[in-house]
Amino acid sequence: MPIDRFNSLSTSRASAVLREVCASRSWGAALLAGRPYRNAGELFAAGDTATSVLDGADLDEALAGHPPIGRPTPGDPASAREQRGMAGAPERLRERMLTLNLAYQEKFGHVFLICATGASAEDMLAALERRLGNAPGREREIARAELTKIHRIRLDRLLTELEREPAPEPGPAPEPGPGPAPEPGASTERQPGTGAVAGPSGPARRPIRPHEGTPS
Repeated sequence: MPIDRFNSLSTSRASAVLREVCASRSWGAALLAGRPYRNAGELFAAGDTATSVLDGADLDEALAGHPPIGRPTPGDPASAREQRGMAGAPERLRERMLTLNLAYQEKFGHVFLICATGASAEDMLAALERRLGNAPGREREIARAELTKIHRIRLDRLLTELEREPAPEPGPAPEPGPGPAPEPGASTERQPGTGAVAGPSGPARRPIRPHEGTPS
């Protein structure tokens, strides 16, 4: 199951993939602390809870991980995929979006954030125009709600990608342990040229060969 793959990730790798979902370190730490999860629903619920308490510097850190709408991060397939609705937008609309993005950042101190998956360029522009009139406190509440939607989509995609990865190679077989310890005082040293084994005390005894009889 994909959730089992996530649960078995090393701490360092799990932390890295969670940073791709949300840039807030406290958010990632909260999800790491909740492992193991029984199913995807538990992971999504933990993500919702961690997002709902983001505030202050933690919320700023989460928002800073998102590029402005209309300017996806170069080389980042996630932001390009999520902002696909802007790809074919008319130049005039794109210029309007850029102008209002700058005005939004000037007023609120962070990027305009919207869950852009499935939204058209016109939808995003209308939301930006509408939200510019909000008070700062109200706008942070809306941004947090948009983060919740984005995190759910990204967590679901993360589990899908983990499921597609090849199963991890089994570890090497354990090396055989040492044989049983000799009895106290016993020696396993062979006597030179005889093939005899020394006993716990006394001279070495030569082993009886199959063709030799037992001495009378």
